Amino acid sequence: MTMTDPKTPWGGRFTDATDDFAIRFGASLPFDRRLWAQDIEGSIAHARMLAEVGLLGADDADAIESGLRSIGEEISAGRFEWRVEDEDVHMAIERVLTERIGDAGKRLHTARSRNDQVATDTRLWAMAAASGLLARVDSLRGTVLEVAERHVATIMPGYTHLQRAQPVSFAHHLLAYFWMLSRDADRMAAAHAAADSLPLGSAALAGTPHPVDRASVAEKLGFSSVIPNSMDAVSDRDFLLDLVYACSMIAMHLSRLAEEIVLWSSEEFGFVSLDDSWSTGSSIMPQKRNPDFAELVRGKTGRVYGGLVSLLTTMKGLPLAYNKDMQEDKEPAFDAVDTVGDCLLAIEGMLANMTVREDRMLAAAEQGFMAATDLADHLAASGVPFREAHEIVGRLVLECERTGRGMGDLTAADLEAADPRFGDAVIALGAAEVAARRRGAGGTGPDAVEAQIDQARALLEDNRWR
Repeated sequence: MTMTDPKTPWGGRFTDATDDFAIRFGASLPFDRRLWAQDIEGSIAHARMLAEVGLLGADDADAIESGLRSIGEEISAGRFEWRVEDEDVHMAIERVLTERIGDAGKRLHTARSRNDQVATDTRLWAMAAASGLLARVDSLRGTVLEVAERHVATIMPGYTHLQRAQPVSFAHHLLAYFWMLSRDADRMAAAHAAADSLPLGSAALAGTPHPVDRASVAEKLGFSSVIPNSMDAVSDRDFLLDLVYACSMIAMHLSRLAEEIVLWSSEEFGFVSLDDSWSTGSSIMPQKRNPDFAELVRGKTGRVYGGLVSLLTTMKGLPLAYNKDMQEDKEPAFDAVDTVGDCLLAIEGMLANMTVREDRMLAAAEQGFMAATDLADHLAASGVPFREAHEIVGRLVLECERTGRGMGDLTAADLEAADPRFGDAVIALGAAEVAARRRGAGGTGPDAVEAQIDQARALLEDNRWR
């Protein structure tokens, strides 16, 4: 193995150079350079605070800020040279800053450690990530609501065990996902709040003897508070776990919706047709029209879950305070946020552009015995114990199956013959009538669904992430 002698921040303690492979193995720069903007803003706020408390001259603080903003412009333009020997984003930026402005750059690290520095950068990133995902969840909720508003009167089969159960409004079905996404928004907002506390000023683990003003740094960076315990500040990654958990819940809900899109767009169901822009074909079968992007949303859920398990496992046995293991916190979080953000866009694109085949939905809802529960409820309303009514209608369904008839074929006379307590009343058994009878709050009847839409619209406007 070869040895090189990079200018490490701990060079004064060591006599031998670090092994080349060890440098590459230990480097986080290939992925944590993503935090460059947060690192620069955090360093500028730190330098300004140092100047305010007299630990840094005003000219040095100006030089640091100017140098860091120049570096930021270069990184943004893709002109900055990253060197893996720098180990991480913090040292890469500090090295170039010091090369350009001299001793002022060396003074920047006064009263801080990379431990509280990376915790600060990561919290800033997590808050921005949560805000971005909240905006995308908000947008998808809006699209779900718009599609639902157009399909209050569209009737489809509702399912349990993937067997046709009772007719429901397509709007009602979609709105179930609106409420799932609304809970997701609450979880993501909680993840944002969990990250919203400043660790900087905690130094390596025990705090600093310098007269720092942590509240001033918190205000400059937009944190609402400072973390009260320095050891907790540098070793806590609960906020990242909250973020990745919130991502996992979103991924799970999107996967369920993606599975339904796959089913609905199949020839066997034929309930929706995905737009060409959200479908693919086959390299060998000319007739194919595949819901690849819905399948990818479903498939990518596993990698988001994997990020959560990875981060939980990394943190589970760590003693206080900082440990190098915690370098493994970023890649799972980065990937979960990126993956879920893309999946939200994909699902929204599919929903916004798909064609709903109302005729196929209604035809499927009219088939079978989905009005059976209404017959049992009719008997129960007449005083028949529901369990007895259930048995009576079960025998009626069995007879219909034996004779090849459907519920819609039954006359009042047929019902009265099955049990005199049906009486001679005409019971509407069409799918739309069956659905309409579910008019209570939260039900699938048109008035109930319209009320639910009003409630959803008010929630969306009240909670819209801006």
